[in-house]
Parts: sequence; structure tokens; C-alpha cells
Amino acid sequence: MSNFILLIVLAMGLGGCASAYRGSLPYDAWRLGFFAPDYMEVWIETADAYGSDGMVRMHAGSGTASIGYPRALRKEIPEVLRGDPKGWPEQVGWGAGKYVKGAALPKQIYVRWQSLVEPQIYHAWISISEATRESMLKGEKTLCPADGKWITDYRKAIVIGLAPGGIAKVWVTGPCLSPIEVTRVQAKVDRTGPYDGKSGGKYRPLSPTSKAYVEKFGVPYGSW
Repeated sequence: MSNFILLIVLAMGLGGCASAYRGSLPYDAWRLGFFAPDYMEVWIETADAYGSDGMVRMHAGSGTASIGYPRALRKEIPEVLRGDPKGWPEQVGWGAGKYVKGAALPKQIYVRWQSLVEPQIYHAWISISEATRESMLKGEKTLCPADGKWITDYRKAIVIGLAPGGIAKVWVTGPCLSPIEVTRVQAKVDRTGPYDGKSGGKYRPLSPTSKAYVEKFGVPYGSW
């Protein structure tokens, strides 16, 4: 991301009135996770979190996104391609990611990623509204299936699904709470290419299984 863009964002008032979100959260850290539809592999170059307290966490997320198919440990191409990349799952998981410690809930998240099946570079600004942040601070009584106990749980995880065509869809969820859809964003193509143009136009490699699926069935644009 260029310094010019960063200066614009900071000037927009990301460090503005955020008194409701200063100080400690009702949990140790919030989590940022990513996933992609089956076979529609992505590589996240960076995900930067712009906090409601004015602080910026660069690379709050990066690397691979979780995916149902292809299976991580399977090297050969299966005879039957069982995954279905069309649409989003009814129940999203937590995705691949990490906890962001010592930071307020994000007001905006900047994501730049490689869509490997196209291939293409996309980037997007995702706004996390005040109402969404308030919902992440609100505890709910729920029966946790893991141990059958009633607990007070929080939707402390932001989960982002990344799909071909530059689609980013966002949910908030908790360990024992159902996910709530937050927003859907259409990303823009980044003309600088992979790694800000520093890789000579080379993308991360697409797995043989995903390549076989796309060659046989194509990319289901419009389903996300």
C-alpha cells in the first residue's frame, strides 16, 4: 500500500471519537481470520487493521486462507473432485488467521490478496461499523456444544471470505455463537501486480488439484 493511500486514510479521522472502544476489551484479544471457497485458492499479501483508537496494526493477517478442498495433506489429484466452490457456506468457520492482542476493535481493515485461479491482485477497504463493533462487545448467554455448559460468549472474531472477481464477504462470530453477516465488498484490481510489482509478475503457485478443477469446471463467477 502506498504512503499516499496511508496518509489519506489517517486523515479521514480513523483516530477520531472512539472513546467507547478505548481501554480493555471483555476478552484478551479479537481474532482476524480468512477463508476461500473450495479450490478458489488465495494468498493474502497483507491485512492491516485500523483501530477505533487510531492505532494501526500492519500485517494483522497474511499468508494462506483456510479452504475445504483441496485437502492440505493430499498431494495427488483425487479421481473425484468432491468440493463445491459455488456460494458461501451456511455456517462459516473461523478461517486461518490469528488473534490481535493489545488492540482496539478495527474501524477499517485493508486487505490485499492474490486470487490464484485467475490470477489477479485485488485490494479492498472493509469498514467495520460502530454497530458491528458494539455487537462484538456484547456478551450473550449460550449453551456451548463443546462441553454442554451455559456460558457468556462474545463474537470476538472477524472472518473474511475471499472469492474470485474480488469479492470479500465479512462475518463476526464467536466460539459458541452463530456467525452474523456484516458486509460484502467489491474489491478493486491492483495494477501494480503481485507484491507491489516486486516479483516480476509472478504469483504464488496454484495447487495441481485446484488447477484440475478449474480446467474442468471453470470459476463460478456470480455465485458469491
